[in-house]
Amino acid sequence: MENLLSAWQEFVRGKRRRQDVQLFGLRLMENIFALHYELNKFAYLHGGYKHFRISDPKPRDIHKASVRDRLLHHALYRKLYPFFDRTFIADSYSCRLRKGTHRALQQFQNFGHGVSKNNTCTCWVLKCDIRKFFASIDHHVLFEILDNSIVDEDVRCLLKRVVSSFSSAKPGVGLPLGNLTSQLLVNIYMNEFDHFVKHTLRARYYIRYADDFVMLSETRGALVMQLARLQDFLRAQLHLLLHPNKVSITTRASGVDYLGWVHFADHKVLRTTTKKRMFRGLEKKKTEATLASYLGLLSYGNTQKLRAMILAKRVGENMLHCPHYEAASNHF
Repeated sequence: MENLLSAWQEFVRGKRRRQDVQLFGLRLMENIFALHYELNKFAYLHGGYKHFRISDPKPRDIHKASVRDRLLHHALYRKLYPFFDRTFIADSYSCRLRKGTHRALQQFQNFGHGVSKNNTCTCWVLKCDIRKFFASIDHHVLFEILDNSIVDEDVRCLLKRVVSSFSSAKPGVGLPLGNLTSQLLVNIYMNEFDHFVKHTLRARYYIRYADDFVMLSETRGALVMQLARLQDFLRAQLHLLLHPNKVSITTRASGVDYLGWVHFADHKVLRTTTKKRMFRGLEKKKTEATLASYLGLLSYGNTQKLRAMILAKRVGENMLHCPHYEAASNHF
């Protein structure tokens, strides 16, 4: 009960105005007691999903569970994340506390300096992306990993019910993007790959963020050899495939497009698509909070001209809405 109540406090943050959350909250204790009773009697069954699409920036299929089921996801996540996080490698950065994109970008820069010996040698970068990542997670493989990791059979059975509540193109495959548990489960799934890369291939310079990963080396040949072994492991052990159009081996000096930025030997610039999305966001939400958020993003790279352009545009817009400016315009 304590875990369900704590999970509710975390789940409801930023969602109090949503109708489904308000309806669940009107009879909160009754709903929580009912959920607790079902879990205690091993009678819990996961409900269906509401499907919708978003552009982030490319189209993505989101499957949203009911409030009752999402509350359970939070309760599971609260107990499982601390346990599994200790097993993850240091250079896995997606959906982890004190990690994130900025830490991954900083580590990429550190690795680049290390491999190139402070830009005195050529640094080669292998960049890969897994094809249809969430939609390709094999339930049977995931269940085997969970069986080897979690001693408590009741927890394993509950997780299997949550996972089995969804399938993508074919039965037994896929995790929904809308579930909080999915973020943890894909990290557990890919942790097998991370340990293969670090301990079997002994790759020192490796970074993974969700389904995007990079490896750095002093020679191109070493990366070509490792790429074949990476593909074999992903296909044979995890039933995953690399996206054929998103695998590249380039020098760091020629520019490496990774996590929204194009990285060079001594600087990085914002990716063109990221830049366009930022300007669309500023047009859509002309608030100080939005401006501050994007300016914070730009502070992580070489974007002086871009920052100046955004600030100048905002100043111009503010002048247009200034009463004195409008009065003078009407006069002339």
